Amino acid sequence: MSLFDWFANREKANNPQPVPQEREIKDGLWTKCDACGAMTYTKDLRANQMVCLECQHHMQVFSDERIRQLSDPGTWSALDDNLMACDPLAFHDRKAYCDRIVEYQAKTGLTDAVQTGLCQLEQADLALGVMDFRFMGGSMGSVVGERLTRLIETATARSFPLVIVCASGGARMQEGMLSLMQMAKTSAALEHHRARRLLFIPVLTHPTTGGVTASFAMLGDIILAEPKATIGFAGRRVVEQTLREKLPENFQTSEYLLEHGFVDAIVPRTQLKITLGRLIRLHQAVLPA
Repeated sequence: MSLFDWFANREKANNPQPVPQEREIKDGLWTKCDACGAMTYTKDLRANQMVCLECQHHMQVFSDERIRQLSDPGTWSALDDNLMACDPLAFHDRKAYCDRIVEYQAKTGLTDAVQTGLCQLEQADLALGVMDFRFMGGSMGSVVGERLTRLIETATARSFPLVIVCASGGARMQEGMLSLMQMAKTSAALEHHRARRLLFIPVLTHPTTGGVTASFAMLGDIILAEPKATIGFAGRRVVEQTLREKLPENFQTSEYLLEHGFVDAIVPRTQLKITLGRLIRLHQAVLPA
């Protein structure tokens, strides 16, 4: 080692360089896209309705935000929030069903997996139901079915158009046959709504599966879907094992269903309110006086 190197190392030892600190980012200030990994200022992302500004990936949105996006400000009036789930089967797996309900209520601030109410959308009266995947995977139990049925019946009585934003893993197994009954109950209520020549538009979001797909989600006059949403009844692996063949990569996506006639249109979230408003106005224009 040269004399110069010795003095240089000694100087470094006596005057250590400060270790660069990583910049702390306030929790919730930035959001990372699940698809492309881009970091976006959360405020800008919310202004774009939780659609990635880089790749247009539609991030999952829950019921409170959906209601804010679709209803005119100050017009939302909730219905049947007082309905609560019970435990008719005394279901107990690793934890009692009633205890799970209490946990999800505390975690989400919701009483069950759907919010229903009346509002205005672009100044048109509307009955709106919004499912929330946070609450037990958006599963449809007795409360979800009853709330949606009452919403449909209210829309029929008031001659309102009806929109249900679907997001569900299917029927709620902890309620057994009682959850499956909700498929028939909601479908029967929709038949009365249809007989009055009133409009029903389901909006299929990621994911819409199981008993919800097998009932009201596919009974719309016009069926809309968000881009790249998973939509189906049985899971992909179940279908492949049953058919014993490999399915296309885009199987059970919005795009696949549109191609095969199960969905009428794929509408980006940023255009959903405008599209719904236009459809409601067109339907009202052709109704008999």
